[in-house]
Amino acid sequence: MHPPILESRRLHWADEAACAAFAQGLARRPELRTAFIELQGPLGAGKTTFVRHLLRALGVTGRIKSPTYAVMEPYELPGLPAWHFDFYRFDDPREWEDAGFRDVLASPGLKLVEWAERAGGLLPVADLRMELATAPDDQREVTLTAHTPLGQALLAA
Repeated sequence: MHPPILESRRLHWADEAACAAFAQGLARRPELRTAFIELQGPLGAGKTTFVRHLLRALGVTGRIKSPTYAVMEPYELPGLPAWHFDFYRFDDPREWEDAGFRDVLASPGLKLVEWAERAGGLLPVADLRMELATAPDDQREVTLTAHTPLGQALLAA
């Protein structure tokens, strides 16, 4: 079963500065504080780069590591817990449940998830799904899909 599509939008990022500008706009949205954002795209599409720009715009200082090996990286911002997940290395969806991520995803805060399909449909419906695709000259084509009213509010960014 596929989640409902309430709204979608296509963007073109000519360069990394366009990615950063979109992340800064999204960071200003109060709805982001409780959002679940799913990032899709092949290796090298810019999923982690986008997350880094978003976390920087939210005030994270210091190193922002890719959670490829750790699977989850938590961030504590003033009044905003955030988690960045990367399920690329999961071989079995039960790993997601065995790791206790159901509780984290049910808690308040921002959740950013790469490779959600590796959790085998065990994740809740994402508020916003971002599909990133590479284009010539390091450009990106981005499709944003809102699956919830909160996701629709984020599209206003």
